[in-house]
Amino acid sequence: MTSLTAAPRAHERALAPWRRFLSRHIALVPVFAAAAILVMMIVGAMINFPNFQLPRILSSILLDNAYLLVLAVGMTFVILTGGIDLSVGAVMAFTGILCARLLSEGVPVAVAVPAMIAIGGAIGLLIGVLVQFFDVQPFIASLIGMFLARGLAFVVSLESIKVADEGLLWLQSTRLSVGGGWYITPTGILALLTVVLAALVLRYTRFGRTVYAIGGSEQSARLMGLPVVRTRLLVYVISGVCAGIAGIVLTAYSGAGYPLNGVGTELDTIAAVVIGGTLLTGGSGFVVGSLIGVFVYGLIRTIISFLGAEQSWTRITVGALLLVFVVVQRVIVSRSATRR
Repeated sequence: MTSLTAAPRAHERALAPWRRFLSRHIALVPVFAAAAILVMMIVGAMINFPNFQLPRILSSILLDNAYLLVLAVGMTFVILTGGIDLSVGAVMAFTGILCARLLSEGVPVAVAVPAMIAIGGAIGLLIGVLVQFFDVQPFIASLIGMFLARGLAFVVSLESIKVADEGLLWLQSTRLSVGGGWYITPTGILALLTVVLAALVLRYTRFGRTVYAIGGSEQSARLMGLPVVRTRLLVYVISGVCAGIAGIVLTAYSGAGYPLNGVGTELDTIAAVVIGGTLLTGGSGFVVGSLIGVFVYGLIRTIISFLGAEQSWTRITVGALLLVFVVVQRVIVSRSATRR
């Protein structure tokens, strides 16, 4: 009898450190869940599909979704403050087609690229001003930005504009072999550098701590004397800048600018960020989680292609994952409220 009761106690003692860690770092639970789903999907795909070569597939996912990863980084900043940005897909389309038009008219790539990033930041600043100074809800303010950017994209051109500038196409056409079947393009390097820079900013700067504080409680952040106004403006500028960069990345990837690019991409971006563990209510989340969310999204599309099913199943699967993660988020919020 003693041996029977001793075994469960030993098991509980072994799990105790892990439980304490999770209780102290409950915000990491959704990130761990996303990472676990990614690993299970990879293992399942490798077992069921003999042609599934992990290095090549993951390299391809980064290649195809570099623009989405850049958008997810900017969206993470916004959602961490409790906001939302629906304009990123339209801003990406506008900066992409405007960049293609400028390059076709002989503007140097060294001038066109920074200009697109600045334009993206300007639209983000406009949204931030509407939210902060005119008390417009982020949903409505970013919807205004979305219509503005999409309309400007159609003003630039109603048809696609092909890019012939080698300086821009080099970003996508160059493949650097890493070894063992892995490869990466300059667009992939740019996307990963964006993730690393954003993670460092959120982790080690006062601005990053203020972003989390605003998402946790804006009133408390004000009482602590934190620069709430400046930070709220900057997160939308960052999102706009990321959208401008994504426009350049997508234009290099497709070799053309098109005014209808990015339709619905803002929803894919939000989905990737939420799957990566960032709370929609703000105050909790990590850029690395958004990276995992983008890879989960890309791997779902890849597996569905291997199955030969219609891509509509991608939406269904992502929707199911979103449902799971929203429920997990509600549990986390409830437990955090109970502790207070």
